[in-house]
Amino acid sequence: MARQSNSRPVQPPNTDGKFSINEDWLAFAVGLALLALCLTGIIPEGLIP
Repeated sequence: MARQSNSRPVQPPNTDGKFSINEDWLAFAVGLALLALCLTGIIPEGLIP
């Protein structure tokens, strides 16, 4: 694969954003937590549509 001359090198992340979570993973975690709360009976059945 030939390297293009106009491509910029990839820069490593800075120290400010060392820990970042993708919004998809955050939505997955929230959904999993809601499911667990519903299955354990902490959240009543009719509360979440």
